[in-house]
Amino acid sequence: MAETVLELRGLCKEYPAFRLKDVGFSLERGRIMGFIGRNGAGKTTTLKSMLNIVHPSAGEVRFFGLDFAEHELECKRRIAFVSGGANYYPNKKLAAITAVTRSFYEGWDEKAYRRYLKLFALDESKTPKALSAGMQVKYALALALSHGAELLILDEPTSGLDPVSRDELVDVFLSLADEGVSILFSTHITEDLDKCADDVAYIRNGEIVFSMPLKKLREKYRTVELTAEQAEQYKDSLIGCKRAKEGFTALVESGELAELGGQRSGLEEIMVHLDKEARDDD
Repeated sequence: MAETVLELRGLCKEYPAFRLKDVGFSLERGRIMGFIGRNGAGKTTTLKSMLNIVHPSAGEVRFFGLDFAEHELECKRRIAFVSGGANYYPNKKLAAITAVTRSFYEGWDEKAYRRYLKLFALDESKTPKALSAGMQVKYALALALSHGAELLILDEPTSGLDPVSRDELVDVFLSLADEGVSILFSTHITEDLDKCADDVAYIRNGEIVFSMPLKKLREKYRTVELTAEQAEQYKDSLIGCKRAKEGFTALVESGELAELGGQRSGLEEIMVHLDKEARDDD
């Protein structure tokens, strides 16, 4: 039986204008989970709440089978968290920042660190303020990947990167998963998840809509292209019907409405159409 490295149950966080409501999902060792949802849906709040960066109102968080509330320090030594908005002392050279970071981890792998510096084309003589937003994320990832973390929790890690750099990171993620590292990352760039994710959790308005293997999700739907007449004729059976450049597109459940044809849906199409369906129902 596969080891569960992360398990959330009933995680809640309340703000005056937003509520995280009973969030729950789990992640097994060596698997990559994409965490998707619109901006403001609760992705960052979930990640920060599970790590106690912000204090959750309720719920249980377990890492590696350990209750996080009772074993926070032990768990955090085995986790790496990288936010797309990572900040460092802006005028300190990267070499100095790395030296401080290195001192916190007994399992620091200098060889791995040097390999990621080369892969990401990072110059240790530079300061964070001299780096682009994308390069700052690469540096944060180089640090995170160099201390033997068993679980990477990444908040929008590829958002500031160009397509080539994003593809390099996807290759890194796949290699790490092969080595037994688990990865949870939130993103709005669903193309990256189509390339590497094993599982997907979708959050909307602070609630988990589904959490399942990506393969199973993609088998559940297909995308169809419709004329205006077809959109009207089949409207009660279509999911998230929306305008396209020519006509309309919608999701349909696999095995239904075969006469409309269609093709297997990508993750972006699934997310867009499900969100459209939810808004139409509100």
